[in-house]
Amino acid sequence: MSIVEVQGLSKSYGARFAVDDVSFAVAEGEIFGILGPNGAGKTTAVECVEGLRLPDVGTIRVAGFDPIREHDKVTRILGVQLQESELQSKLTVREALEMYSAFYENPADWRSLVERLDLEDQLGQRFGRLSGGQKQRLFIALSLVGNPRVVVFDELTAALDPRARRESWQLVRDINSSGVTIMLVTHFMEDAQSLCDRVAVFDKGKIVALDSPDGLIRSSDSSVVMSFRPSKPLPEHELESLPGVVSVVHEGPKLVIKGTDDTVDAVTSLLAREHVTAHRLRVVEATLDDAFLRITAKTGTAPKGES
Repeated sequence: MSIVEVQGLSKSYGARFAVDDVSFAVAEGEIFGILGPNGAGKTTAVECVEGLRLPDVGTIRVAGFDPIREHDKVTRILGVQLQESELQSKLTVREALEMYSAFYENPADWRSLVERLDLEDQLGQRFGRLSGGQKQRLFIALSLVGNPRVVVFDELTAALDPRARRESWQLVRDINSSGVTIMLVTHFMEDAQSLCDRVAVFDKGKIVALDSPDGLIRSSDSSVVMSFRPSKPLPEHELESLPGVVSVVHEGPKLVIKGTDDTVDAVTSLLAREHVTAHRLRVVEATLDDAFLRITAKTGTAPKGES
């Protein structure tokens, strides 16, 4: 069953379409990624779902409610961590949590959120003195304090260091495992690949692909990337004619070959025939980043109002 449904959504600013005829549905209980570069339209689309922007065209329902006409009902279902948020600088963490809790009839126990998000030592700290990571964790707590059925995380891991990003991933999984549907808006491919059940790829205001991360990767021309430094040059024409080869690129002394599992076997056989040693050989599966670059490279048409 879909808990968020978007049909034919368009939003323009003057002659420029930020979102152009977008449709998608989010199943209850899934982690749904909205992926794309900056300016792709993903935040505008989600802000329409949140009721923060009025669509020009299209219908949106959150648990059956219209985010504009039934905004109060939607705010009791939907929690939001915005891409950019601020609080009054002198407000303490405790005061912010108590204030937000007062907005709801049946709020979550913010003390348990504080414990889960490692904010106990900051309860008396003023917002203006929090670090970027501490502010991020506070806004996550505030998005959850209303016991939402759906929560939107917009660029959740932006400005976080690698360790904090990994901790945020586990937090997202924990929240989802408690029954909360998550919409994760990001331009970090690693976040989407690690967390999402399905991903909608936005580019130039449109959804250009929608599938599971694995499905998007499998649809790529290449599923395997080999890299190594050959002990002597290899015949270029033979490399390019091997089964499944998509590209052969020289990066200084290193060869990078994109292809399929058949390519790996064929390259290995070629190395043996030519008596070539592959130094620093690496064979890795293609990533969502590879799939994203392939998908967006195919979108040569701009949305209405753009050249």
